[in-house]
Amino acid sequence: MNVAQSRILRRAGLTTVLGLAAVLLSGCSIDSEVLRFGFPSGITPQSTRIRELWTWSVVAALVMGIIVWALIFWVVIFHRKKKDSPEFPRQTAYNVPLELFYTAVPFVIIAVLFYFTVVVQNYIGDKQPDPDVTVDVTAFQWNWKFGYQTIDLKDGVVKYEGTDLEAQAAAEAAASPPEGEAQGSEDGEIVPGAIHGVSPQDLSYLHYNKIETVGTSDEIPVLVLPTGKRIEFVLASSDVIHGFWVPEFLFKRDVMPNPEENHSDNVFQISEIEREGSFVGRCTEMCGTYHAMMNFEVRAVSPDDFQQYIESRKPKSEGGEALTNAQALEAIGQSPVSTSTIPFTTDRTQKSESVADGN
Repeated sequence: MNVAQSRILRRAGLTTVLGLAAVLLSGCSIDSEVLRFGFPSGITPQSTRIRELWTWSVVAALVMGIIVWALIFWVVIFHRKKKDSPEFPRQTAYNVPLELFYTAVPFVIIAVLFYFTVVVQNYIGDKQPDPDVTVDVTAFQWNWKFGYQTIDLKDGVVKYEGTDLEAQAAAEAAASPPEGEAQGSEDGEIVPGAIHGVSPQDLSYLHYNKIETVGTSDEIPVLVLPTGKRIEFVLASSDVIHGFWVPEFLFKRDVMPNPEENHSDNVFQISEIEREGSFVGRCTEMCGTYHAMMNFEVRAVSPDDFQQYIESRKPKSEGGEALTNAQALEAIGQSPVSTSTIPFTTDRTQKSESVADGN
């Protein structure tokens, strides 16, 4: 290689390094618009780790791409056949050290990516004992039910045990009819009796709470949560498989019917929600006719507002009535209806009307 070729290669290498440095330094932090590479910015520590894994994976891919393209152009420019020359460029086939090198490098890259992926997955799946808030999430065709199982903000503000023991006992009693006894009829058809002591319509595995928010065809359910607190979600479906997804969490979880019998881990935690706001949630598993309308909203509020919200929704033992979800939201200065799901709707009559009109 002559001096001119060496100079060109040095300049190309310098340009590549400067270009990569410009990309990496173009933002003040790793959460800059450039370094996210189109990925959204999350609202939990778990989502931050996911986004950082994405960022550095893309950076590694770009570095490898630059190296590969640089080698391709280097070969094309400096090792092409000379004009009017009968000689071929020097061949490097069967170069054992070189072949070992470019065989080993991909394995090293895969091992590094695998290691950091496992580290992030373990962090996301980590569950700490005694979370501040435990939320029961029940999915059904085609909506959501949210209930507060336990609340203990550990600062003397709220300590609450929300399990509805009567509803839970009733569900368990209905799940264990006499062996083989017919369970009445539905539309003239006999419903099968108990199978191994359990009703085919067993829903005792679901959780029932004193404070619940249930979505309807007219109202998108709003799940109210505090910022800065560890939150645990317990997922279950009353019918088919659904998917629980808040885009700002940057990951989704399947919602299974009877999760224990299906050997699925239906519990996950987030360390905290880092800022207040309204965040859309959706079902991500094709679950039937109105799957696209199965939306909900997470409303993140301050711990003080959350305390007031819970107190206003608690069942009143003497006189007065507990506020509805909408009324309790208005009481803390929040919108009583979903604000993040527009243009999504829960109207289940749209399809039937369009069919009736012949569309």
